[in-house]
Amino acid sequence: MRAALEALTGDQSCVTEMRDAFLRRRDLILGHVSQIAGVKCPTPGGAFYVFPDFSAYIGKSAGDRKIENDMDLCIYLLEVGHIATVPGSAFGKDGCVRISYANSDENLEKAMKRLKDALAALK
Repeated sequence: MRAALEALTGDQSCVTEMRDAFLRRRDLILGHVSQIAGVKCPTPGGAFYVFPDFSAYIGKSAGDRKIENDMDLCIYLLEVGHIATVPGSAFGKDGCVRISYANSDENLEKAMKRLKDALAALK
C-alpha cells in the first residue's frame, strides 16, 4: 500500500519524461511514414505504435517474391528489412501494419531507413 501511495502522490517527473519521449518517437515515425508514397497513417492518440495502411504495396513484387497480403509484407520486412512488424489482419484491418515505437530514437531511425529501402525494392 505504501508503494501505491508513493506512486500516486510522489514525484511524477519520470512520467512526464516518458510521455514526452513517446510523443517524440511517435512524431519521428509519422514523419518517416508520411514520406512513403501510397501510405496513409492516422496519428495515434495514446498508444506506442502506429498503424499505417500499406495496401498500396499489396500485389507488388521483389524478384520472384510477391506480396499477396499484409502477412507477406510483414515477413518480407522482417527478412529483407530486418524489422519486426505485426500484420493488421491480426487486428481485423487487412493491408495495415502495426509498428511499435517503444525503442530508442536511434533504432527507430535505422528501422525507418530499412523500411523505406525494403519498400523501394518492391515493384
